[in-house]
Amino acid sequence: QVQLVQSGGGLVQAGGSLRLACAASGRPFSMYAVGWFRQAPGKEREFVAGINWNGGNTHYADSVKGRFTISRDNAKNTVYLQMNSLKPEDTAVYYCAADGRATAHTIVVVPIGYDYWGQGTQVTVSS
Repeated sequence: QVQLVQSGGGLVQAGGSLRLACAASGRPFSMYAVGWFRQAPGKEREFVAGINWNGGNTHYADSVKGRFTISRDNAKNTVYLQMNSLKPEDTAVYYCAADGRATAHTIVVVPIGYDYWGQGTQVTVSS
């Protein structure tokens, strides 16, 4: 089992920045790809960004490309999502998730591909 605990988030004005963190305990987190998803009210959960087990491969949704950066520190068992130039449409509950396929190179972009989930954290961007 892997337990994921998220931190960060909150309220920010448009154009501002926030950093989310996803800290893991349990099985070797460093072997798993991690994705960030978000879900706005009345909408489906959508992929935001993903990183493979060693950080050598990343992938972003078109809507956040160039504004968000995903990174990981395997020594700290933590994955980060740096969000810059935030827009009101980025408002959502953000979730981190771990893909249980050890050392997979590919990044899955659908929620069903992930085995472990964080508790979610609210990000609100005011206009």
